[in-house]
Amino acid sequence: MKRIAFLVLGIASLLYISCSDEDDLALTPNPNAPIDSVGVVTVTNAFPNLGFSNPLDLQSPSDTSNRLFVVEKDGVIKVFNNDADVEEVTIFLDISNKTATASELGLLGLAFHPDYNTNGFLYVTYTPSEQLAVVSRFKVSETDVNMVDTSSETVLLEIPQPATNHNGGQLAFGPDGYLYIASGDGGGSGDPDGNAQNLENLLGKILRIDVNTTDAGLNYAIPTDNPFVDVDNARGEIYAYGLRNPWRFSFDTSTNTIWAGDVGQGEKEEINLIEKGGNYGWNILEGTSCYLEEDCDITNTIAPLYEYGHEENDRSVTGGYVYRGNNLPSLQGLYVYGDFVSGRIWALDESGNNTLIIDTDLAISSFGIDADNELYICSFDGNIYQLTTEIEE
Repeated sequence: MKRIAFLVLGIASLLYISCSDEDDLALTPNPNAPIDSVGVVTVTNAFPNLGFSNPLDLQSPSDTSNRLFVVEKDGVIKVFNNDADVEEVTIFLDISNKTATASELGLLGLAFHPDYNTNGFLYVTYTPSEQLAVVSRFKVSETDVNMVDTSSETVLLEIPQPATNHNGGQLAFGPDGYLYIASGDGGGSGDPDGNAQNLENLLGKILRIDVNTTDAGLNYAIPTDNPFVDVDNARGEIYAYGLRNPWRFSFDTSTNTIWAGDVGQGEKEEINLIEKGGNYGWNILEGTSCYLEEDCDITNTIAPLYEYGHEENDRSVTGGYVYRGNNLPSLQGLYVYGDFVSGRIWALDESGNNTLIIDTDLAISSFGIDADNELYICSFDGNIYQLTTEIEE
């Protein structure tokens, strides 16, 4: 199969980016909107006085501070008040001096401990070299709530990386209190080493670990009900496998369902509902199509909830969130996600019904939610955006 090479999070000068000088991008809505009353949809610069360098993630801790934290690819996390008129940001964490950033490497994910308000623990995924990704725990400073104590780092998990792309990197705590980790297949064209189907390594997987205790020889514990704990020649950390580059997954805060966007090889982009022990097919399958052979064995694989091709300049899915906020009632309960290359944004329900919401010129690198479950969009033009709607009378 001919591979279309796109470095989803490569060096900014190599990316397909179209920047806007306007705060508001008035765009034509899709006539087949998820709900008849959607009306005119726009994308608005949520913080017009701020700018970021290749933002890759946006998170909010479970405290009452009303702050947002933006992760930058080069190894910096910035914090600011969640206020449209905010003018200042503070550097919360800076590990740029030990973060490799070529291609899709960098500081890739952030998660706050559910008890962050009392223990001050946060977790990041980053690449200290071109051959390694790590998941580390840090602690906020005892004297400054807007600064991390960089000396507090404890490396929990190391994942060798054969290449500089397909690193995954999303972190999220589940309702069970465990930390879930997305890892890519290790890069290269077509997963040449078969990592995603190999249960002996951590590549091409969703992992699940317990950060509140430790097992012998580890800085974490493996949950006893993980699906491969008692399987010979399998890593106990694995929760699900058969993924190529799960670029952003999230929990629906209402149903606890795990939604994941998985970046395709050259023809298909996927949205998957992640199940414990599930095999999502890569590299036997790309989406629902056989990848290595014309007639492939799909026994015990799970098909994506939805897949789309590359006909409309869609090339690289960016997973999003099921919307559970209050500002966009017409999107309530729908999974909102986008495409990094085309800039298009869709809404999807659990039955697989998919609708284009809006067509933008943004390089959509990530989505995020605040303490009120309101949705934000990170773009490589350096801005953080929000969707807004005007209901037609």
